[in-house]
Amino acid sequence: MSKSNQIQLSDHFTTGRLLKFTASPIIMMIFTSIYTIVDGFFVSNCAGKTAFTALNLIYPYLQMLGCLGFMIGTGGSALVAMTLGMGDEKRANRLFSMLAVATVGIGAIFSVIGLALLRPVALLLGATPELLPSCLLYGRILLTFQTAFMLQYLFQSFFIAAEKPKLGLFFTVAAGATNMVLDFVLVGVAGFGLAGAASATVISQMVGGVAPIFYFAKRRPDCRLYFTKPLFSLRELFKACTNGISELMTNISMSLVSALYNMQLLKLFGADGVAAYGVLMYVGFVFAAVFIGYSQGTAPIVSYHFGADNKDELKNLLRKSAGIIAVAGVAMLASSELLAELLAKIFVGYDAGLLALTTHGMKLYCISFILSGFNIFGSAFFTALNNGTVSAAISFLRTLLFQVVSILILPLIIGVDGIWLAVASTSQSRSIRFPPRTKRNGSKNSRFVV
Repeated sequence: MSKSNQIQLSDHFTTGRLLKFTASPIIMMIFTSIYTIVDGFFVSNCAGKTAFTALNLIYPYLQMLGCLGFMIGTGGSALVAMTLGMGDEKRANRLFSMLAVATVGIGAIFSVIGLALLRPVALLLGATPELLPSCLLYGRILLTFQTAFMLQYLFQSFFIAAEKPKLGLFFTVAAGATNMVLDFVLVGVAGFGLAGAASATVISQMVGGVAPIFYFAKRRPDCRLYFTKPLFSLRELFKACTNGISELMTNISMSLVSALYNMQLLKLFGADGVAAYGVLMYVGFVFAAVFIGYSQGTAPIVSYHFGADNKDELKNLLRKSAGIIAVAGVAMLASSELLAELLAKIFVGYDAGLLALTTHGMKLYCISFILSGFNIFGSAFFTALNNGTVSAAISFLRTLLFQVVSILILPLIIGVDGIWLAVASTSQSRSIRFPPRTKRNGSKNSRFVV
């Protein structure tokens, strides 16, 4: 593709152009979500309900640690894209290089911490003597290779900032395909159970997280980012981390909320409750991936135009994004309600009672899809404006505080259905809040409204 035909961050974006640019990040996030989904499918159908429950019980802890890469990626790419918008490409690449090195170091540290705390955390999450060995087995394998998982999250954001979303999609699809093939071979054919599923996941993460290093190691005329001498600055690293802290808070909050769901469901339904919730999470991962991918795709555009002080294009992006998200939310709600039983059968069709429980829960849970896109985009928008503090506050309130209250209170009011409706109810309390004014470093306040 010639440079003239390639979509660039500096372009004016029509609805069609916006969808075209964000298509790759959307598909990229869908494939990322496939990791756990494919593991869950093969483990549930080949290793049994106990192994499936153990996987779902320990996964929130693993996800919470891995999302540090998502924090650095989203916060750092916003900082780098804004620097590109200000015309300083040399500094942007030095920042990019520093953030990649920092992710490797942080990943190694948290792998050690995660392994040390794995057993007590598993017990805290409610692992029974029957479930504990499986939780430890799966967790130890994934945590050993945690750095690759974090790098994958990092590069997903930076491929977009580099104006190479299709290449980011290529690496993610390659990783997803690797995971699916190895799950089939190691779990479905060889019968290695959770060990096979975990091994398939970490190998695929190496494809998605390590392979891109070789691409960015060389300066290329058609790519805006490349590795160079890092700008080692604790101030800039802290800025990137605080800017992306909303994504960190969102993911940590979601992990904590998932753990709370599991504990409540263990009390109410035993292992079946955790298994049913696991299926809901898999379906939710895919639908949320669409909104996360769209938000990731638009974030560098917002950051670039914010850096260039182009308020008209920011208004344009906000208006068009609101319409796109609204249409997508309605479509997702309708499709999930119609396909609830079919989706549940994929994972737990072998157990009639578990299938009925999962289908019922999914029909209530999926109500949240109609508004979740606005929630995800709202936080991403603040991050793109390099206003991580406000974004983090909103993420914390919406994802942790409101949901925790709903999970604890709603079952007392309306019974068991309150568990499934907790997510939907909290979505009603969330809204996109666009700032009445934004502030760029070294500039006057820039006002814009939608």
